[in-house]
Amino acid sequence: MNYRGKLLKRRIKLKKKYIQLIEDAYNLRQTDHALSDFSEYQATKVLHKINKLGFVVNSSETQIKPT
Repeated sequence: MNYRGKLLKRRIKLKKKYIQLIEDAYNLRQTDHALSDFSEYQATKVLHKINKLGFVVNSSETQIKPT
């Protein structure tokens, strides 16, 4: 698998983790505020990683295109 494929696979995995953390935060909001906040914080960190990967993948596509 090439480098771009690995990055895309990692990004998909992180998106699934992000969705799960957001769902957990929402479900915990009524019962445990601290755990809900922690889950939301973790989701924010994962979202930051997703955005960084998106930037790397998109910038590498523009560099590969012939001129």
